Amino acid sequence: MTPGALITLTDISKDYAMGDNVVHALRKVSLTINAGEFIAVMGASGSGKSTLMNILGCLDVPSGGAYVLDGQEAQSLTPNQLALLRNRKMGFVFQAFNLLSRTTALENVELPLLYNKEVSAGQSQQKALQALEWVGMKERALHYSNQLSGGQQQRVAIARAIVNDPVILLADEPTGNLDSAMSVEIMALFQRLNRDGITVIMVTHEPDIAEYATRKIHFKDGLITGDERKAAS
Repeated sequence: MTPGALITLTDISKDYAMGDNVVHALRKVSLTINAGEFIAVMGASGSGKSTLMNILGCLDVPSGGAYVLDGQEAQSLTPNQLALLRNRKMGFVFQAFNLLSRTTALENVELPLLYNKEVSAGQSQQKALQALEWVGMKERALHYSNQLSGGQQQRVAIARAIVNDPVILLADEPTGNLDSAMSVEIMALFQRLNRDGITVIMVTHEPDIAEYATRKIHFKDGLITGDERKAAS
């Protein structure tokens, strides 16, 4: 593993059987991500970017290659160990928000804490309220998801993603269902999280959204075709 690297992928491949055909979603991808980076993963539909995110999030396993996350070989972990790793070290933000509709914003944010035995029931509500306050949604804590706008729902989703103090935030098209003004606000939140030390890895097909990142990685046909770092200002 490269010194200082948070994530090291070495020759990662992912193949899917589609009838008699095999789809090579990732083709021996090697990549190093350092702690504190803000990365935009870009590419057309079917380029492999979402497959990469699923592997990074330990939601899927590669067909070949090695994935080392914070010094641990992901393939050597049991399903329970992977679930614990996801819960403690990763936060997930999705295009569709994925909030539970019949629960309040507060209850949605508390969900990841239910699986954290180090947090008591009393601490759980306090931590969830702190996360909601951080994203500007504390006043809406008792509102149900269907009482919130799209931008407000995404803020709640971000609060849920950060409530366990993750090392990595994985975001899949986080502004895909938002208008331009709200997209800018959400990306400002991501930049704040990144400045606070969280490594942000975001899939987007929107060039203007990718500009908020400090590094852009381009995918095509399961291969990395470009890797650009923004010059320090």
